[in-house]
Amino acid sequence: MSGYLFDSHALLAFFQNEPGAEIVAKIMRSSMEQDLDRLICMINAGEILYLTKRRFGDAKKLEILSRIHQLGFKLLSVTDAIVFQAAEYKAQYAMSYADCFALACSIENSAVLITGDPEFQAVSHLVKIDWIR
Repeated sequence: MSGYLFDSHALLAFFQNEPGAEIVAKIMRSSMEQDLDRLICMINAGEILYLTKRRFGDAKKLEILSRIHQLGFKLLSVTDAIVFQAAEYKAQYAMSYADCFALACSIENSAVLITGDPEFQAVSHLVKIDWIR
């Protein structure tokens, strides 16, 4: 395992102090102590930013972006291979397209997927998932 890949569901729960935030914080602390990567797919980062802006405005969006960097997240660029794999997952499973990117990036990076999104139940046989709820 190279670390943990956090989907937008998990990070939004953390940043908005919603149910599951404590579990996300614990996983982050543990990953820092063990020097494991904290990853986020660029597509999911964009999802966090647009949802934050829509709900709370530009200032909060910029604050969240700054916190993502301060927490040492590695933002994963989206390669052609990831796009094609995400498209395959979208064709096969009832998941949002953004979630398919989190899945593809998690598998590509041998990372545990951190989420509370029930859509990932359908693909739990493909990747190790740590549930926040």
